[in-house]
Amino acid sequence: MPMPMEYFQASTDFDAFMSDLLDISLLKTRHQAYTMLQAVLQVFRRRLTLPQAIEFAGILPPVVRAIFVSDWNTDEPLKPFETHEQMMAEVRQLRHNHNLSTPSAIEDVTTAIRRHVDETKLRALLGQLPEGALAFWGYRS
Repeated sequence: MPMPMEYFQASTDFDAFMSDLLDISLLKTRHQAYTMLQAVLQVFRRRLTLPQAIEFAGILPPVVRAIFVSDWNTDEPLKPFETHEQMMAEVRQLRHNHNLSTPSAIEDVTTAIRRHVDETKLRALLGQLPEGALAFWGYRS
């Protein structure tokens, strides 16, 4: 079997994704955008069971998928979806001394990701996840 195109294109596609994230968020550097991306993905991941998270990871572009699963403590207790303010406070906790996440970090990251995935598959999967998953991604139930 030939190498899947998504792996062959991974670096190029990730560069395009990061450019979109920078444009959406108005952050100045890729380092700032990366920290924000990682934080938002971790906040979302903490609200999914291991099987749910693996299924979700499967629809992400390869490099974003790798960031989603990196530094994962699979023994961490499952958290419920909370208010936007509570989850944003959690976003800002990652590398808090160097985290320049925007006040709209969750919306910025989810908007960028939605541009780079099959949105029909994303919405269908989110509909199977715990209550709050659709809203986290900017969808109405």
